[in-house]
Amino acid sequence: MGVTKTEIYKDEQNKLASLLKVLGHPARITILQFIINQKSCICNDLVEELGLAQATISQHLKELKGIGIIQGSIDWKSVCYCIEEKVWKEFQKDFNIFFNQDVKVHQCC
Repeated sequence: MGVTKTEIYKDEQNKLASLLKVLGHPARITILQFIINQKSCICNDLVEELGLAQATISQHLKELKGIGIIQGSIDWKSVCYCIEEKVWKEFQKDFNIFFNQDVKVHQCC
């Protein structure tokens, strides 16, 4: 989607499209699932757990942090990440609104 074309769409449409774009990579879904399953912050465990290069994981974390779905802190040599619950709930609500739309199938296809 071109930068100049986004203004013709509603804010909710642009927001959902941006979220789906970031979540459109299986490594990012894997990272999110790993963090969620740990039920705690993740500190420097992702490389060993996921089998991806540190640079690759860092790029994926940057994208996830960019949409606000994770939060992280850097303290000297330690980097910790966890799910940003408020944003998670907001995205969950947006997905529910989108997918709970009533779809009427007309026998045209």
